[in-house]
Order: sequence, then structure tokens, then C-alpha cells
Amino acid sequence: MLTGDYVVHIVDDEEPVRKSLAFLLTMAGFAVRVHESASSFLACAAGLSKGCLVTDLRMPDMSGVELLEKLTAAKALMPAIVVTGHGDVPMAVAAMKAGALDFIEKPFEDIVLIEAIRRAAERIPGPNAASDDADAIRKRIEQLSERERQVLGAVVAGLPNKTIAYDLNISPRTVEVHRANVMAKMQAKSLPELVRMSLLTDGS
Repeated sequence: MLTGDYVVHIVDDEEPVRKSLAFLLTMAGFAVRVHESASSFLACAAGLSKGCLVTDLRMPDMSGVELLEKLTAAKALMPAIVVTGHGDVPMAVAAMKAGALDFIEKPFEDIVLIEAIRRAAERIPGPNAASDDADAIRKRIEQLSERERQVLGAVVAGLPNKTIAYDLNISPRTVEVHRANVMAKMQAKSLPELVRMSLLTDGS
């Protein structure tokens, strides 16, 4: 349950985007604060408590990934959602490795962002939640064929279907079939969810 002192911080260098997101989230009932750059947000981050961060990935002064890394280094931890263009999936994966909870690809429906923020606000995992999740995900990965695992790795790396097809010497249509099978077997509803699953089992 969100309270009045829970603030959504929007970091984007484009004023129209900041205003649009602020209007959307205010109408959805969130308290909102906008920041024109990653640097300006960092300047006040240490004094912030309850809330979450919505940041663009590509900004002139500092990328969203660098922002998350600096927040981690400063121990100013805050649930973060990154917004990315279709060509930025590898960068979005890097952001999740740096601590982002989710990434949303442009263009997106309003409800997608609203629900992501609600998940960030209500996510209070128990001490064993991550390990339990990882065990369940490893079992799903074991159900994948060797080719499906290759496609999974390529998809999570952000490679387009045509590139995956070329690398694996199969047709783009076959890649689409394997990709659909991977999503079904992994029980992933979206690419960000598939990436989260992959990161949970990384190095295990």
C-alpha cells in the first residue's frame, strides 16, 4: 500500500518527457518529483528515503547505468525502473545487473509503467526468496533444449532475431519458434521478466 511519503523520482534530460510522465503518474495517484539530469538527482539522493526511481538510460551527463552504479557506491539504494529504446536492451541488462528492478521498452502503455512502480513499492522479498526463485528457474532452464538455451542467451544479450538466425545458421522464423518456446517453458510474460530470470541464475 502506497503512502503519501512515497515519492516517484523521474530522471530524464528531456523536459517534455519529464512533464508527460509526471502528469501520468500524478493522475495515477503517485507523489512525483522530477530531475533534469542524473547529476541533479545524485545531489539529493542521499537524503531521500521512501520512493522509487524511474530513469532514462541514455542521458548526456551520465547514463542510467552509471547513475545506478553511483547510487550503489553511495549506499543510496532505491528501487529503480529504467526506460529504454528497442536498441538498448544490452544496456538495460547492464542496468539490471547494476541493481535495476525492471526495464520498460519504448513505446509503452501507461499501465505498464504504473504497474512496474507498484511492484517496486510493494516488493519486500523474504531472505530466501531469491534463492527459492533461482532454484525454480534453474529447473525451467533444464527443460530447455540445447538450441533453446542458445536462443535464450542471445535474446538476453539483446540480439535481434536476424542476428541470432545468422549466428546459429537457422532461419529467422525458426528463431521465433524457439523464442516462443523459451518464453513458454520459462513462464516469462515479457523480455524484462526473462532477463530477470537469467540474472537470478547468473554464475550459478
